[in-house]
Order: sequence, then structure tokens, then C-alpha cells
Amino acid sequence: MSAEEERDGVRLTNLDQPLFPGAEATKRDLVDYLDAVADRLVPQFAGRPLSVIRVLRGQKPFMQKNLPKYTPDWVPRVKLWAESSRREVSYAVCDDRRTLLWFANQRAVEYHPPLMRVDAPDRPTHLVLDIDPPEGGGFAAAARAAHLVRRAMADSGLRGAVKTSGAKGVHVFAPLDGSARVEDVAAATRALAARAERLDPALATTAFIREDRGGRVFLDSTRAGTATVAAAYSPRIRPGTPVSFPVPWDGLEDVDPSRFTVRTAPGLLGAGDPWAASLPAPLPLPADLVEEGHTIPVARVQAMHEGKRRARARRAGGD
Repeated sequence: MSAEEERDGVRLTNLDQPLFPGAEATKRDLVDYLDAVADRLVPQFAGRPLSVIRVLRGQKPFMQKNLPKYTPDWVPRVKLWAESSRREVSYAVCDDRRTLLWFANQRAVEYHPPLMRVDAPDRPTHLVLDIDPPEGGGFAAAARAAHLVRRAMADSGLRGAVKTSGAKGVHVFAPLDGSARVEDVAAATRALAARAERLDPALATTAFIREDRGGRVFLDSTRAGTATVAAAYSPRIRPGTPVSFPVPWDGLEDVDPSRFTVRTAPGLLGAGDPWAASLPAPLPLPADLVEEGHTIPVARVQAMHEGKRRARARRAGGD
């Protein structure tokens, strides 16, 4: 089998190389997988500025937002201002199979679209909670916490779907009707996490500072606005090259996320798109959820101030 070939006008090279240490997959496995699920991935990327995580031989993985200068002219793109780096960034907009194959040849393993579209940057299309088990905790703990989120959503008038993160956690997505602005979606995400935490504070926590979590599952409410989340079916740079995979709510605790890899996922999917099928109809944000959320401090900002306070206290104690 040749280490080079061409698909859809894209030259694919070095296909026999290992993808990364511990991947149990080659670059060809990545290309074949992405090609097999292109019709499920591309609709998630369409109209959105895409960030990817690439892994080059002998280098650590890195997130790429800005397209490199050698990017072909036919790759769709959009220029957006990045406040963090104080510069304009040229993002890819992966609207077709050809662009996805080009990314695959660039050894782009992970695909992280934002929750907003280019044509409506201030109107997120989804509310998302990222649920992570504690250090040493298993997937079942994250699954139990996801059910708390589902209950909190139902009590608040929202509905959602769940998928594995591709690591040990889960992502819960609630589609929105596009009427809410970024700041209100961010507030509602904080409130939803807080409501889920109150259902079982011994299991779940919204504490952003790791040392404050006390072995509980973390309900991460910071995936809002322009934040990105690994797409459904995106591979992850983890041992075995697992993929983020849609799973049913019933029996969630019994799911083994390691079953879903670039080698096995296409066979498990068949001809369907369970992620698209599991997403409920978009809904508006409940006003009371937004109102409650605006009373809750932004987690990252609160953690930053708390970290500074604790550092001052330690220095004072040392004196």
C-alpha cells in the first residue's frame, strides 16, 4: 500500500507514519476515519471558525486557530479579531470534505468548533456543560453527574443530548433558538450548573479551583460564547485515539468510552448520524435561568481573584 495518495484533489502523504505515541493508529487511520465520518462532521463545522489540535512528529500537540501561510487558496476562511492576542486571526471554515481531508493531511487530530456561527457571532447555538470526573474517578461518576444536569435542564424547561468527551468525561448539549446573546447564554450555563450541583452536592461541584472540588465531579460552565468544544465524532489525542461519541441517556453509566476509537467508530455508526438524531429541537433560554445566572460570578474571574487572595494569605503567613 502506498504511503501517498490523492482524494478529492488533496495530496495525502506519509500515510504509514504512526499518528502519535500511544495512538495505536497511523496517519492513514486518521484520514480514513475522518473521510468515513465527513458527512457527520462537516455539518457541525459549517459556518463556524474552526480550531484544531495538530500533532506533528517529534513535537507536542498544539492548537491551531490561525491558518498557516501555505494554506491552499481554496480553503474557506474568515478573519476575526482575537482580543486575547490583540490581532486578527484567519480561521478556516470547514464547509466541505476537501477541506477536512486537507486538515487530516496536516495531522489535525482534534476538531473544536465554537458555539457560535460567523453570521451571528453574538448568538450561541447551544448551551454546553463539560462534565469531568475527579482524578482517579471513572466515567460512571461523570455519567451520574450528567443525569443531574439532565434533571436540572428538565426542571428549567430545556432539553439536551449527551456524548462522551473522548476522554473520561461527557458533554451535555442543549440546542438554543438563537434569540439569546452571548452574555445571557453564559449566565444561564452558570445557573444550570449551580442547579445541578444543588441536586447532589456530594457528587457534583462547580468549584473551578481543583483543590476545592474534594473528589467530586466538576460541572464546567465555562464553555460559553466564543469558547470551543470538541465536536461529536472528533478524535482526541489520547491513548488509542478515542473519539467523542454520542450515547443514549438510558444506560449512560454503563458506557465504556474507550470502545469508540478511530478504528471502531465507523462500524458502530453504520449509515446513521446518532448525534444529529439525538439533539432535541432548539428552545429559547428560560428567563429565570438567565436572571439567576447573572447573580453568579464568572468562574475563571472568581478563581483568579481567589487565587490571588490565597497567595497573599500564604505570603502573610510566611512573614
